[in-house]
Amino acid sequence: MRYIALTIIIESLSEEKREILTAVLDYLNFEGVTELEQQVIAYIPASQFNKSELVESLKNNDILQLVTIETEEVIEEKNWNEVWEKNFEPVVIDDICAIRAPFHPEFKQCEYVITIEPKMSFGTGHHATTSLIVSAMLKMDFSSKKVLDMGCGTGILGILALKLGAEEVYGIDTDSWAYENALENSSRNHVNMNIILGGEESIPKIQFDIILANINRNILLQQKQSYFNHLKVNGTLVLSGILVEDTNTIIEAFTEQGFSNTGTQAMGSWQMLEFIRL
Repeated sequence: MRYIALTIIIESLSEEKREILTAVLDYLNFEGVTELEQQVIAYIPASQFNKSELVESLKNNDILQLVTIETEEVIEEKNWNEVWEKNFEPVVIDDICAIRAPFHPEFKQCEYVITIEPKMSFGTGHHATTSLIVSAMLKMDFSSKKVLDMGCGTGILGILALKLGAEEVYGIDTDSWAYENALENSSRNHVNMNIILGGEESIPKIQFDIILANINRNILLQQKQSYFNHLKVNGTLVLSGILVEDTNTIIEAFTEQGFSNTGTQAMGSWQMLEFIRL
């Protein structure tokens, strides 16, 4: 599969506008975003790239005049790792968890270190949505818990859950790249994570203690019944991939489903929500 690597110069953008740009790219189905100091590099399958739609969305969000779409480079599958090696920097969250690639130095000062080879999958820890959930997980008790990671991407959340003491973890993703990548990353981190290629219909018929879902607003709303059905009473549900402006919509929908909101945390334009099942 061929991908477009789109370079956007963002040196004139405020922090707020950068967050909106990231949200626009996510909405338009870009499958990965690398944020650097003065530019953003966004990746999307060549068959799905619609420049006119991108330009219109940037215009509607008052961003178009503040950025420059500099290059559109076609990336072949075989070159993807090389692209990541040039752009993927390690991430440290709360001085406790480090997320690194194999070519980065070790982080011996961190209690938990996750090594990933991202390839075409979401979840490098750079995006606020991933960082928010990781930060929440570091404060939770995973000992002997059964955990579901919906939309597992690179497998970071599931891998961390196992490192935090989870008894059993299932990771599910609809994307074949994510499936293969999560399998590789599970092995690379010496944990036994069950990876499934599929959607909510693939959730095992067991009750989970904790469900993690870092996806997007629409899919979260579509799958709320499945989360309720597969979570134990008093079990914990952690959601991210939510824009701050959609917080009330998500809370209301999940409250009606039978959850109680127990915590919120924002980072820029992104929101993380915690619930328990009543």
